[in-house]
Amino acid sequence: MVRLITHNLLACHVKGCTTNNFPLIFQDVEVELQETEFNPDFIRNILSRLEWTALINAAKQVGDTSLPPEQPDMMDDELLQKLHHVLMEINVTDGAMVCQNCNHIYPISNGIPNMLLAEHEIG
Repeated sequence: MVRLITHNLLACHVKGCTTNNFPLIFQDVEVELQETEFNPDFIRNILSRLEWTALINAAKQVGDTSLPPEQPDMMDDELLQKLHHVLMEINVTDGAMVCQNCNHIYPISNGIPNMLLAEHEIG
């Protein structure tokens, strides 16, 4: 499944697409919620690796507006729970991710993103 934690790491790698290739934009997605065990230490540790603005925009694209627009300095338990939900429990099952620079489409089918490029697209 494409979780938003994974999406926050993905960028377009089409030959010549080197600027404005992150984040990929969700398009026509179907979402499934899958409850997972809450691990506050994991969420705290991953926080420094996240691109917050990309996460907020991706969450909005899949219909979640529970996180604040600016990353807070302090994370209380309620905010950690919300972050856990957005990162770990929202699964994109079908649709596409589109590069905002070159418009390359990365289809998602049955929860699996196809990130393979054609030979002429490889740099």
